Parts: sequence; structure tokens; C-alpha cells
Amino acid sequence: MIKLSHIEKIYDTPSGKIHALKGIDLEIARGEIYGIIGLSGAGKSTLVRCINMLERPTAGEVFVDGQDMMKLTEAELRAARKNIGMIFQHFNLLSSATVYENIAFPLTLSKTPRNQIDKKVAPLLELVGLKDKANQYPAQLSGGQKQRVGIARALASDPKILLCDEATSALDPQTTKSILDLIKVINKTLSLTVVVITHEMQVIKELCDKVAVISDGVIAERGSVLEVFTNPQHEITKEFISVLLSNQLPAAFRGNEISQTKTEGSLLLLRLIFLGERADDPVLAQMIRKNPGVECTMLFGNLDEIQGVPFGRFIVGLSGGETEIQGALNFLGGKDVRVEVIGYVRRNSAAA
Repeated sequence: MIKLSHIEKIYDTPSGKIHALKGIDLEIARGEIYGIIGLSGAGKSTLVRCINMLERPTAGEVFVDGQDMMKLTEAELRAARKNIGMIFQHFNLLSSATVYENIAFPLTLSKTPRNQIDKKVAPLLELVGLKDKANQYPAQLSGGQKQRVGIARALASDPKILLCDEATSALDPQTTKSILDLIKVINKTLSLTVVVITHEMQVIKELCDKVAVISDGVIAERGSVLEVFTNPQHEITKEFISVLLSNQLPAAFRGNEISQTKTEGSLLLLRLIFLGERADDPVLAQMIRKNPGVECTMLFGNLDEIQGVPFGRFIVGLSGGETEIQGALNFLGGKDVRVEVIGYVRRNSAAA
């Protein structure tokens, strides 16, 4: 559906050239909700604007639904953009126009007959939950309602793709959730391909099927949201995920030296990740029964769900003889559990 090949974008500025995108390759399948996450200045907004050619790449190829966007004339590009809706962080509504008129605006520009506009706008008002707000003005709406108007307007031209550039960044958490739920409904109901630009990992977790992490103009990591969350490879990805899933040791061990060899009074700390049905299995209880010489202390635990898959994340401390502990590690290695050995750590004396 969307294919970007070797995308480069260089800006000429008074202080010199800025290399915003550096050889980006990206494919987004039809019907996916694909997230692109990065820090401010990483290139994510530039990248999404290359899809609809609001930013023309310095080099590379952009294919949308089989069309080579780089080779289109201005008139052809205007026609192609009708298949690509876009919503923004700051809504960009016409303050002097009603909700109805804002949604109808792209149809009015294209000189769509009034009766056809009515047939199009009415179901969109229903879809975004603003049927009773048709004659109100943006100043009378909440932030979430304004974004719903922006979404309905983006859908007025029956696009195949919806680009969301920081669409929830100006909203409170509860309103953000309602907008993300609406985008999910739109994705399924209208079979839209959705591209989400954000700096918030919670948005990726709640909404997206796949994610690409962009850093300094290159894609540092990509994959399904489940894969990236449970097994991040790049440091920038780990930083994003740490906002939701802290990688710190429990307070009782924080700041102490970590050793890979056993020291007196230390526990072997393990970080365990359980996926799917394993998240509910009594794996640790089984491990203790199989290895009675090992004591297992639960130090941290969290159960969640990503893309409908149960996901458990725990930190445990093992104590016992080295042979018994190795037996416990071998047992866990034979299960569908991801095991990260943190090392031997002593408790802080104040917490002992």
C-alpha cells in the first residue's frame, strides 16, 4: 500500500544543510495501523509528510497504492492526495465555520453538489459522535470534539489512507483514549490504512499493529508492537518503553553493585517476560517444586496486554546453592519464557 525506498530529505538553511532523513526504507501494508515514533527532531513528521508529498524527498521513491508519487504532475498529485486524509495536533479548523461546514470544507472546495455533501457529512457526524454538534462552532467544542471534527473532515473525501501527525498530543489522557478508540473503529469499519506519528509509546501500545522507531533520520528498529515491546534491541527503543515499563531494579537493590558471580548475602536477580497463555501459568511455582533447594522472592510483577496478547513482566530474586540455581535457570530455559539474568545483587542495608 505504502512503500518508501531510500528516502533522503535535506533542507538548505542559512546555517547550512540539515539532513533530516537518511535512506529510509519502509513498507506499510493495506489496512495496517502503523506507528512511527521518535523524539522531537528525529524526522518522523518529515517522513509522514513525504507520503503525501507535502514534503518532496531530496532522493528516493514514494509509492502509494501503486502510484509513483515522485513522478506525478501537480494536477495528478492534487488528485492523489484525495486518497490521503490527514489529521493534526492542533486541529486546524475554520473558526468562523460550523462543525458541519468544517467537515464539508474539502467537498465544497471540489465543488461537490450540496445534496451529495449532505449525504456524506451526516454519516460522518454520526461516526465521530457529533450528530448533535453540527451547527456549533469550534470555540464551543472541547479539544476532543475538535479532533473528532478534524477526523471527520479528513474522511470526507473517502481516503484510503489516514495520516495522524501527533493527533493526540494536545489532549488529556481520557480524551486521548477516546480518540484512539475512534481511530480503531475507523480502521476496521472503513478498512483504512492508518499511519500514526507520535512521541508517546502509550499511543503505539494502545493503537498500532506495527511500529518503526526513528532516530536522527534513520529507522533504528521496526517490527510488530508485541515484538518491539517485549524484546527491544536499540537503546532509543528501550528509553521509549521505559516510560511504560520501568527497567530499574526494585528500590531495595537500586544503586548496589551488580556482580556476575555469587557474593555473600546476594540474590540472583532475573527479569522474566511471559507471553500469551504462559502469562497465567504457574511457572515459578513449578520451578520451585522442581528445584526445592532454591528460594524465589518476587520483587516486581506486572500483567498487561499488547495487541490482545497477555504479557507478564517480573523481577525475581533467587537464592540457594549454585547447582540448584543453575537447575532453576535450566528449567526456565525449557519454558516459553524470556529470561534476562541481571546478576547477583545485595539488598540495601536499610531495606534488609
